[in-house]
Amino acid sequence: MSRVYNFSAGPAVLPEEVLKEAAEEMLDYKGTGMSVMEMSHRSKAFEGIIGDAEKTLRELMNIPDNYKVLFLQGGASQQFAMIPMNLMKNRVADHINTGQWAKKAISEGKLYGKINVLASSEDKTFTYIPDLKDLKISDDADYVYICHNNTIYGTKYNDLPDTGDKILVADMSSDILSEPVDVSKYGLIFAGAQKNIGPAGVVVVIIREDLITDDVLPGTPTMLKYKIHADNNSLYNTPPAYGIYICGKVFQWIKNKGGLDAMKKINEEKAAILYDYLDSSSMFKGTVVKKDRSLMNVPFVTGSDELDAKFVKEAKAAGFENLKGHRTVGGMRASIYNAMPIEGVKALVEFMKKFEEENK
Repeated sequence: MSRVYNFSAGPAVLPEEVLKEAAEEMLDYKGTGMSVMEMSHRSKAFEGIIGDAEKTLRELMNIPDNYKVLFLQGGASQQFAMIPMNLMKNRVADHINTGQWAKKAISEGKLYGKINVLASSEDKTFTYIPDLKDLKISDDADYVYICHNNTIYGTKYNDLPDTGDKILVADMSSDILSEPVDVSKYGLIFAGAQKNIGPAGVVVVIIREDLITDDVLPGTPTMLKYKIHADNNSLYNTPPAYGIYICGKVFQWIKNKGGLDAMKKINEEKAAILYDYLDSSSMFKGTVVKKDRSLMNVPFVTGSDELDAKFVKEAKAAGFENLKGHRTVGGMRASIYNAMPIEGVKALVEFMKKFEEENK
């Protein structure tokens, strides 16, 4: 069977070159006589793998020297607790609510202290990014938290809130590595791997060194202290070794493509093909305010649940997988991460045109 076009929001499409390379090395990684799945995380071979992965990521994102890169487990959702446990010294944090994952972070944060919601777009089903001007940042807040790209609702921040001297924390799970980022504007960035980085099971944390201390909330488990992982170079316990190996290959693939400037150009081109069609179609409509549209996740609807279901079913039969919208939103969603080839987006638009013609 030939490969399908996989529009899943995550676990998501991986670069074909990376999968082929991993397949070739499956039984024998570079003459070790074993798979990366089998090797000790304390071995010289794996030290090289994790070291190279970090080095390439630092190059790609231009990560300053005073930031640590950690490869952790527990997915992005575990960070919803780990962040307050490590950073909420005053037990106060400011959040901006732009969707389901932002809400989950708010809910988890409330277990540890007071959460102030500075702004929200819930009034219009998260179809826009709230106005960030004149935000009333709390004097006693330990940090300000945003979800940079909203996978379910298809919105992204094109500007950042002015947080003054407060730490900005960002969940970049669904748009990390899609375009250049000024890491120095953030105290902490985290991203679950399974969208733009690698397979599920790894979370990457980029954290400023002054935020890594022993001063954590009482009762914080050893495994949830950033300092433990930073002091042990992400090898305090057995890490998700094979996942990190694939992440390293994806980083190298992006580097070979020309880095983040090149990725941004490709991603803008892919997104424009789909958005331009949605804006001209009389059947399909995008759901997000234009200025806040994500380059990674594109939700759309026909206006009829019946027609939506028919489209998803026929699209699947034609080799377009995972186009059903998130259960909280309905409709359709095409996730067009870095590894989705431009041919996939063009083919989807051609299929949508045909469907529209046949279902007038």
